[in-house]
Amino acid sequence: MTGRSPARDEDGRGEAPAAARCFVVDEAPEPAYLALLRSGELERRVQQALAELADCRVCPRDCRVDRLHALPPEAAPRTPIEPMRVRGGAAQRVVPAHIPKGTSCFTGRLARVASAFPHHGEEDCLRGSRGSGTIFFSFCNLRCVFCQNWDLSQAGEGIEVAPEELAALMLKLQQQGCHNINFVTPEHVVPQVLEAVLLAAEAGLHLPLVYNTSAYDSLRSLELLDGVVDIYMPDFKYWSPELARRYLKAADYPDIARRAIREMHRQVGPLRVDGQGVAVRGVLVRHLVMPGCADDAREIMRFLAREVSPDTYVNIMDQYRPAGAVEDGKFPELCRRPTQGEVERVVECARGEGLCRFDRR
Repeated sequence: MTGRSPARDEDGRGEAPAAARCFVVDEAPEPAYLALLRSGELERRVQQALAELADCRVCPRDCRVDRLHALPPEAAPRTPIEPMRVRGGAAQRVVPAHIPKGTSCFTGRLARVASAFPHHGEEDCLRGSRGSGTIFFSFCNLRCVFCQNWDLSQAGEGIEVAPEELAALMLKLQQQGCHNINFVTPEHVVPQVLEAVLLAAEAGLHLPLVYNTSAYDSLRSLELLDGVVDIYMPDFKYWSPELARRYLKAADYPDIARRAIREMHRQVGPLRVDGQGVAVRGVLVRHLVMPGCADDAREIMRFLAREVSPDTYVNIMDQYRPAGAVEDGKFPELCRRPTQGEVERVVECARGEGLCRFDRR
């Protein structure tokens, strides 16, 4: 680990001011889900969540389809799905035959996992010295045309896993020394995540849980996760419904994201870290700077400062590059990286609105 606390000065360097150091805890709290396990509440949440798969409204798409009984035939071999390749274009989606039509996430009773490993490329406060134990789920409830994980989120690369297998992945990452379990793109598999967390906790899981999301989450799912998730890490992609419609295929994304982030903050508050600078509880918001969208970003920073908290920890990310459908030339305005000036403008907007806790990557 670099030794830097994520509560840094506003330039992302040097000693954190006293106001920021107050977010360092003397002793890391017990992961929240362990108390729910002891009380029996975690098992009750699992049963509630699984029952709702029968008329699925797990995410804001409200598909109302039966995912609970969408299981692969017992005789069918479970082999990883490889995305179909079309020359000169993005990988094409592959959906198993047992997934019911009308399912926006293309996922049935079992979660599909693309990979699980100690991730050393996340924010300092997540990766620490031993990595963040990331579990990447396949498919997504958004259709971001620029997704840099297109093969996973849109084409569906990965394999369906039973709840016992998902729990085993968590325990293996814990055994490998990871600081946390980091669920990536979990919005559409909240029931499956809860089910596996119960099994893993019963078998000795004791790491903080990170919910790494686009923020296109239903309030019902967040209600089920209350007291289970320790660290929420939502994106806030676009403020404008028009931009969200064009690039995410979800005009309601801004409204949904605002409601979701407020609820996440209500549950866990601002991000807090231990003495080594590793996150233990709270909200970390990511914003990927996009070409030509600095004004949109200003509104996001204003919202975070005024309607969530000026203590919100924000990662303003400058690593956008053309990917996914953008590479096909369908969105020429996105066929470039943001300029350094555009990135700095977003940072200045954030500071101007009163935000001061940044992770500059």
